[in-house]
Amino acid sequence: MNSILYYAFSAAIFSTAINVVAQEPNIDNALSKAFSSDQRYISWREHIIDDPMTAGEPFNGSDGLVMADLDLDGFVDIVSVHESDSGYDSAIHDVDLEVPLEGHVRIAFATPDPDRWTNITLAEGSEVAAPEDAAIADVNNDGFPDVLVAAELGHLIYLQNPGKNARSKAWPRLILPMTKNQGSYLRVFFADFNNDGQVEATTANKGAQRPGPEDYARSTPVSLLQVKGDPLAVDGWRQTILGRYSVPQNAEPVDLDQDGDADIIIGSRGEQRIAWFENVGKNGDLNFREHAIGIIGAQISGFNLAYADINKDRRLDIIGASTEALYWLEQPASIYDGWLAHRIGTFMPDSITGLVAADINQDGHLDIMAGSYSRGTRTAEADAKVDDPLGRLGWFENPGALKGDWIRHDISRRKRGMFDKFIARDMDADGDIDFVGTRGNSGQLDGVFWLEQIRTAKPQRAFTAARENDSERMPLP
Repeated sequence: MNSILYYAFSAAIFSTAINVVAQEPNIDNALSKAFSSDQRYISWREHIIDDPMTAGEPFNGSDGLVMADLDLDGFVDIVSVHESDSGYDSAIHDVDLEVPLEGHVRIAFATPDPDRWTNITLAEGSEVAAPEDAAIADVNNDGFPDVLVAAELGHLIYLQNPGKNARSKAWPRLILPMTKNQGSYLRVFFADFNNDGQVEATTANKGAQRPGPEDYARSTPVSLLQVKGDPLAVDGWRQTILGRYSVPQNAEPVDLDQDGDADIIIGSRGEQRIAWFENVGKNGDLNFREHAIGIIGAQISGFNLAYADINKDRRLDIIGASTEALYWLEQPASIYDGWLAHRIGTFMPDSITGLVAADINQDGHLDIMAGSYSRGTRTAEADAKVDDPLGRLGWFENPGALKGDWIRHDISRRKRGMFDKFIARDMDADGDIDFVGTRGNSGQLDGVFWLEQIRTAKPQRAFTAARENDSERMPLP
């Protein structure tokens, strides 16, 4: 977003954000009814890791998030991507208006204190135009984790960790030649598929940045990328197309059949289905066999998925959202048979986007933390109404029985917010699970945050925001 658009948006947000308690009762102020296994109440406190206001840099449209110890100091750092846009799904770019391509990739370097971070910009502008996702792995095998970024406005870019001076020294980089001008890259992941010590990458190219009817009618690739020599050399990567789909939006490495090697999960927005590539390679070769995942009782397009053995039958299940609800898909005794969809719950009219499985209340059963994607005009908060799809946080408590009802615990609901990614981690080392996430759709309120799990003998308000002035809090519809 150019600076004029950005600061106009910021003013629009704050003209309404001051009135944070205009409509009561809102979710944030409600007393928590969630219990931990030791019968204490669970509530949440927000902490800001990185945002445009504290950084003094106009990034927003926060999306992907990955974590690793980049500088090998013993503390886990965060790589986050920010589309820096005021329109949906992309940065605004108009050649006639000479609006530049925008985007930011940021690193938050950790310290022993989870509220103290050193934030830097790793890449920005056209080389990371509308970045949607990132992956971390030691690609050149020097011991330091490197970064690969998927940019919706056009390509994949590899950024090589310079080593001990990762905070201050420039990271050498390469836009992968075979990805230039080939479409809109949505997801990227790393895995060592043949267990030879050299990671490969998988990526989904959705074709058009804002797909129209003609884009849904054609197929674009999900690809495997191998490193062949120097990853900074123009001939250092080799691409193999695994399959073509209508607006593919996932290519995630997961050992779905639990045979010791990584398979690949595919999601197709156009076909409203998921599939998987079984890793059938032998003796170090790379070979995959495609299978449909036939879902009984739901349609899942597979943008954000989680994987866990929900029913404890020693088979890996899949958690995903349809347009209306969140489900877990039960892996059958034969992985090639139909997968039964079990409904977990809904945020309606808010649409679930980000999700992750974790045992939040420590009762031995995996719960689901989830966030929604607000719609409407990003730059006009006053237009958002209580019945619109808004920005929401909440978690679903596992009943511990296959036929039991999951319990939804609402945390926060705001007019603006897109919660695209969560990572479960005990950030403050107090023995319970916290969450690191990104927030988009909110101008200078976007960025990276963490949710601290608070446990108390008496009930407290469900959510304590990091800022006094924020997007307007809203009640349930």
